[in-house]
Amino acid sequence: MPKRIIIIAVIAIALALAAIFTSGFGLWSGDDGQAEFYGNVDIREVDLAFEQSGRITEMNFDEGERVEKGAVMAIIDQQSLGDDLRAAQARLTSARAQLVKSRNGNRPQEIGAAAAQVDQARAQLKQARAAWERRRDLVASGAVSRAQFEQSREAYEVAQAAVSNASQRLSLLRAGSRREDIAANAAAVAQAEADVAQARTRLSEGQLVAPSGGIILSRVQEPGAIVSPGATIYTLTIDKPVYIRAYAPETQLGLLTPGSKVTVRTDSSDKIYHGTIGYVSPSAEFTPKTVQTEDLRADLVYRFRVVVKDPDNALRQGQPVTLTLARAKDQSQAPNE
Repeated sequence: MPKRIIIIAVIAIALALAAIFTSGFGLWSGDDGQAEFYGNVDIREVDLAFEQSGRITEMNFDEGERVEKGAVMAIIDQQSLGDDLRAAQARLTSARAQLVKSRNGNRPQEIGAAAAQVDQARAQLKQARAAWERRRDLVASGAVSRAQFEQSREAYEVAQAAVSNASQRLSLLRAGSRREDIAANAAAVAQAEADVAQARTRLSEGQLVAPSGGIILSRVQEPGAIVSPGATIYTLTIDKPVYIRAYAPETQLGLLTPGSKVTVRTDSSDKIYHGTIGYVSPSAEFTPKTVQTEDLRADLVYRFRVVVKDPDNALRQGQPVTLTLARAKDQSQAPNE
């Protein structure tokens, strides 16, 4: 019996030692069930530029200053842009007036004047006809020469044409503008409105506006410089959100799940930041050209990104950080934010 107890005790001690050296046969780890990864702060940068050429009149920020979204950072000369806008507005006013005129038709005074011309032409026609008929009766007896008769006939025909012309003009005035003319004037108004909108857009593009909040990394130009479209004026770092770019070996790839919570520590501070995994690359990086053995497959590295929820100015571009990822059981117990 004592020998059996001794054997059982030896086996128990061996199992305990094995559990210690194998981290509980894989059921726990010696680092409190956490995995660590290493990465760098990845702050996005954007080069800001005007969309058109011009001479810079104002530069409102210096390097290192913080700007808020919508802040006017620089301005180019507004005089020529304002002149273009005023000219476009004048053309729009003229086009609108022409459209109103065509839609309203002619004024009563114009129609009345045309009617009076018709009456006058008819009176002249009556006189010409009477003269022509009188000479027609006299030309046979020789009392009126043939030339005088032909002259009166021509005057009568001219008077007829004058009545027809005056009547047609009166009819046009009463009918008003043609639908085609109204449509053409409406199209001219639409074109003028587009020109005004375009001029306003060019005028607004004369101001360089911050697309988001951030810190001025570099100030490239100065007032007085003439710049072309796309030429960099400022370089802005976008400090929210702040990303961490990190890498994990293939053996730990199963620990990385989008939405998992991580803590972030830097070498220069004791402050702990909090974040979540937002992206895991589907492909390996720094992979050997030929992957044939188990050992080489273990060396595969996958990039993943962490979104920091509580960044501050202490996190700088390229700064090395240490990421601590809780195991699955800790993730399930983590409180919801």
